[in-house]
Amino acid sequence: MLPMFLDEVHISVRAGAGGDGAATFRREAHVPRGGPDGGDGGRGGSVYLRVDPGQTTLRDFRYKHHFSATPGGRGERAKRHGKAGEDLYLSVPPGTGVLEQESGALIADLVAVGQAVMVARGGRGGLGNTHFATATHQAPRHAQKGEPGEERSLRLELRLIADVGLVGLPNAGKSTLLAALTAARPKIASYPFTTLEPNLGVMDLGVEDGRRPTIADVPGLIEGASSGAGLGHAFLRHVERTRMLLHVVDGAARDPRWDHDVIRDELRAHDEALLAKPLLVVFNKLDLADAREAWPAFRAAMREAGVPALAISAEAGEGLDTLRAAVAERLPDLEALAQPPEPAGVVVHRIEAAGEGFTLEREDGAFRVRGKRIERLVVQTNFDNEESAERFQRELVRLGVDAALRKAGIRPGDDVRIAGTELAWEPPEADR
Repeated sequence: MLPMFLDEVHISVRAGAGGDGAATFRREAHVPRGGPDGGDGGRGGSVYLRVDPGQTTLRDFRYKHHFSATPGGRGERAKRHGKAGEDLYLSVPPGTGVLEQESGALIADLVAVGQAVMVARGGRGGLGNTHFATATHQAPRHAQKGEPGEERSLRLELRLIADVGLVGLPNAGKSTLLAALTAARPKIASYPFTTLEPNLGVMDLGVEDGRRPTIADVPGLIEGASSGAGLGHAFLRHVERTRMLLHVVDGAARDPRWDHDVIRDELRAHDEALLAKPLLVVFNKLDLADAREAWPAFRAAMREAGVPALAISAEAGEGLDTLRAAVAERLPDLEALAQPPEPAGVVVHRIEAAGEGFTLEREDGAFRVRGKRIERLVVQTNFDNEESAERFQRELVRLGVDAALRKAGIRPGDDVRIAGTELAWEPPEADR
């Protein structure tokens, strides 16, 4: 049975296309030669990811992976603009990292409640023909098509935001300890890998300042977890944001010291910064004879290594008050605890160049032209409209694309590819 917890998903998002501009003219009885009155198309809806504190997993994305915002409406006569498309907001839990699927580049690290990031921008609406009237051309039939909305493939990675993280081998008693310290009720059984999804609870420290840290019990590690063995990767990502770690050791295990060293080695292998966090070793199952017998030697080894350790029985409730006091001592004050653990949320803003530059290269016998401005012109041109096609040809000349194609040796009939459009090049009539 697959775990219900999802901490990594791949999704694709598509913003809405802008509406087409209208090419209409006034038609009124008392205005025999009405001018252009086509309205602009509405902008397409954008797609956002927004933090919802009520969510703790990416489970909403288990079965649905494709999301689209609505397009903008077409422009209408009488200079009426099309309706803007509705923005789409997708809820994610605090601690969600948003990355580009192909490059792995970070787009946003969403931590704070309500924090949002636009992940696909809606297309701009096309201009109606009223924008293209001039003193010498008073009845333009040209209007722009709407701009397509952005499409992106994304990877969402969740790293839980908790003040205290429980680490330890499977069956060390982490879930039992979580239940003893909080009101959480995780599934508990006496076999390895009981925990297949993280469990969160709120711990009452019983201190005067009222601090109530969140504590997370996440899937147990095994040897080799830092290299991806078992549930290692799913676990290790979630301890990166915690303020402190409680390393739970099964005191009744065959060799508690070996168990301790395995976890410490895996933490170090994943990220040495994890060992720089405040850490407390919790020797569990003191209610069992084997654990009581092993505790003195284990305590001496921890003292020699300079690692703080205490013994408890999560099952019997023994030593829990001492544990709460030790946790309270290692956590920051109430004001600092109210802020999300580092790293703070961040949204990476990439400013796209708005210039008119372009590149030209040969591609399978055709000429490929790339550039923000020229690609936008192509997608917003209606080539079935002769006036629009002629206007596009003039823009090729103005932007220097026509001259660059000639210099590259283009001939009549050769294919030119711009964005998703393929055109057969013909020189202007004056050159024929």
